[in-house]
Amino acid sequence: MDYTTFVFFDSIGSFFRYSVGDLLWSNTPYSMKFDESIELGRTGLKVGRLGIASGYWAPAKAIEEAFERGCNYMTWGTFIKGYSPHMRDAIRNIKAKGQRDRLVLAIFSYSHQSFLTEYFLSKGLKAAGLDYADALILGYFPKKPSQRILDGAIRLKEKGLIRFIGVSSHNRLLFPNLRKNEIDEIFDIYHLRYSAVNQGAEAEVFPFLPEDNRPGIVDFTATAWGKLLNPKKMPPGERVPTAAECYRFVLSHPAVDVCMTGPKTVDQMRQNLQILDQGPMSEDELARMRRIGDHIHGD
Repeated sequence: MDYTTFVFFDSIGSFFRYSVGDLLWSNTPYSMKFDESIELGRTGLKVGRLGIASGYWAPAKAIEEAFERGCNYMTWGTFIKGYSPHMRDAIRNIKAKGQRDRLVLAIFSYSHQSFLTEYFLSKGLKAAGLDYADALILGYFPKKPSQRILDGAIRLKEKGLIRFIGVSSHNRLLFPNLRKNEIDEIFDIYHLRYSAVNQGAEAEVFPFLPEDNRPGIVDFTATAWGKLLNPKKMPPGERVPTAAECYRFVLSHPAVDVCMTGPKTVDQMRQNLQILDQGPMSEDELARMRRIGDHIHGD
């Protein structure tokens, strides 16, 4: 199958060329099944390929089942709902079993004020019975966070309340701009949009990631806010993809370390966990997902 070829100049003017097909299949770690853990970029943290988001308030039972399957990267805290009590309970149960070291907890902050960030972070840690979070994710930022916010996050790291700092954004162009502004080293984790509908990261983000010492890449909105699951948005004759197929599409790209999932029930979680027994999509499967995504994007 032919893929579009992209040509880029990096931040120091070096010329390079690749195809989407090359990106999808050239990196050896991505030949393995998705039940194998991977290092989250330069953090060195070992994480499962499917992350668990708290925003849809999955019950603690579902979260703990996923954790036992190796899904140890969890994001806690939402802009509207705050800290999910279900994830809090799951975290406390995981810790009570002596498995805190396996857990990789990323707490989101939306306050955009250093004082409030520390206040809500400390409140969340206390509720979960933890001394620290593995990462603080600053979200959502359409442009580079102010130096005041960055200094506040660094202070939290110096205090031992967090180990790593990440940033989340819907604006894909933010991420290469972080490198140009020489503050890339501050951010150990990027949370970004990528799906069969929103494929722009393949041209706007992934080619600009450093080969060495790169940040961990975590994807959200793999279902494009449910558009990929909507029968009314399908091209004629196409079967509606499952959520698991959307996650497989994302994880088939070697630039992505973790794909977030947001189930609401135990059954939904179990359905999503089926991808752990699989690996990257075939070229035909990828072509189908792209065909559906392109149709929805252009609708």
